[in-house]
Amino acid sequence: MTGYGRGDCSQDGFKIAVELSSVNRKQTEISVNLPHEMEVLEAQIRDRINRHVARGRVTVRVSLHAGVSKSAARMHLNVPLAKAYARELTRLAKQLRLPGPVTLDQVARAPGVVQTDEELAVDEDFWPAVEKALKKALSQMVKMREREGAHLAQDLAIRIAVMQQAAVRVQKQAPTVAERYRRQLIERIKSADLEAPGAEDERLLKEVVYFADRSDITEELTRLQSHFQQFEDCQKSKEPVGRTLDFLAQEMNREINTIGSKANDSLISHEVVTLKAELERFREQAQNVE
Repeated sequence: MTGYGRGDCSQDGFKIAVELSSVNRKQTEISVNLPHEMEVLEAQIRDRINRHVARGRVTVRVSLHAGVSKSAARMHLNVPLAKAYARELTRLAKQLRLPGPVTLDQVARAPGVVQTDEELAVDEDFWPAVEKALKKALSQMVKMREREGAHLAQDLAIRIAVMQQAAVRVQKQAPTVAERYRRQLIERIKSADLEAPGAEDERLLKEVVYFADRSDITEELTRLQSHFQQFEDCQKSKEPVGRTLDFLAQEMNREINTIGSKANDSLISHEVVTLKAELERFREQAQNVE
């Protein structure tokens, strides 16, 4: 399901903002974009998101900004490190016989001599603020996903209702199939100028019984009704049901295909087309459900 959330938190002169966006995926995928100062926090962020999201691709963007109150104290000098650089650079200049002294600009450009608040902070120091901002963003995103989920649930219920009605019509038509076949068989015999068998003719009865057994769809209809009931159970569940719905769609498709192949009847075939069309719509929507 799709959703978006944003949260921010200010702490110790820093402002941290977290943005979350989710799109539909059959599995769970989490992409985390962090400032290099916070890379160690990726596992904790993933763990928090996994507690709230069971399906979909979630993109996380975390940004770090120094607060206005600290703008005048953002720069820090590592004097011992600067002295070490100056000493080693002077020694190197003598060895290479380079003219001129080592300048302040050269020393200041050396890595680590001039540092910012962000560089001085320890990764774990950011976690309390990141956690608060992430909590806000997750709350917003989950609410948006829940609203979409409610609409999806209504649509899926409509699809199931249409399939249930079609299944009822199939169930009413199924008992008449064997009798219709018996009449058609007698008509074909008559059209071939052969003597029509009596109602109790053993050969006719065996053929009709064989046909009725071969085209019986009672088990398939029973299992289909069971799948409809399981969907209703999913509606009542507070747990993620997306993968369960995928499985139900797969099993319903199996039963509908069998009904279509076994039932030699035009009316049932028409209902099978309806069942397949609604099931395909159901399957597409179910892939968006967490």
